[in-house]
Amino acid sequence: MAGRVEGKVALVTGAARGQGRSHALRLAQEGADIIAVDLAGQIDSVPYAMSTPADLDETVRQVEALDRRIVAKQADVRDFAALSTAVDEGVAELGGLDIVSANAGIFSFGTLDALTDEEWNDMIAVNLTGVWHTVKSVIPHLRANGGGSVILTSSTAGLLAIENIGHYVSAKHGVVGLMKTAALELARDGIRVNSVHPTSVDTDMIQNAATYALFAPDLPPDERTKDVLAPRFQAMNVLPVPWVEPVDISNAVLWLASDEARYVTGLELKVDAGQTLK
Repeated sequence: MAGRVEGKVALVTGAARGQGRSHALRLAQEGADIIAVDLAGQIDSVPYAMSTPADLDETVRQVEALDRRIVAKQADVRDFAALSTAVDEGVAELGGLDIVSANAGIFSFGTLDALTDEEWNDMIAVNLTGVWHTVKSVIPHLRANGGGSVILTSSTAGLLAIENIGHYVSAKHGVVGLMKTAALELARDGIRVNSVHPTSVDTDMIQNAATYALFAPDLPPDERTKDVLAPRFQAMNVLPVPWVEPVDISNAVLWLASDEARYVTGLELKVDAGQTLK
């Protein structure tokens, strides 16, 4: 039985670990070859350890273990020239492009009066400008392909106001505007554009000391464990879970990428355990 994206080529940004790796693997499981792009390096304003070249190598290993082809490139989504070169090279090697998961993102926190220019600018540059760069870099390839599916990773913070992350909220709201505009502009080319909106996801982006301190400032650092913090995360959701798994978002990406969603465009798809109902 053929996979749901059999024979297609998918670009995934932020593919070295977390949701990005999960998206790459889920698409590969269903028959896609992968162009995996990641900075695989640190940004100074991000308060947790970001991915490494070894993480990107592990994504390659896991995709190849599924007997799919993968081209991995280190590139910064803030740098359009570097990103577009990586995309062009991946498309040339794999023979086309059908699916795009613009997933690369960072997280940091601070009240609006306390955020530094560096924290604000890095957030907007990665989480909004980087998504625009991704969309811009793939449009010629998707047009040449006769269409395709573009999935932008936003957040519940792209639909809600949340304290202490105003720069993140602003970037993720911007992704929604970008998605809707791209869906309008590219529909005539057979290109569908949608966004996914996760609640907290069980990845390194939230499972780190800095995020734990945000959620539990009343606890000493040695008591801020995953198990202790789980009820505080769960309080944000309607369903009785503290966070969802990366594969839950990947399954949504897969559906939007597949022909099952062939007439779905301009959609804000929530995988949020009911968070936005509150």
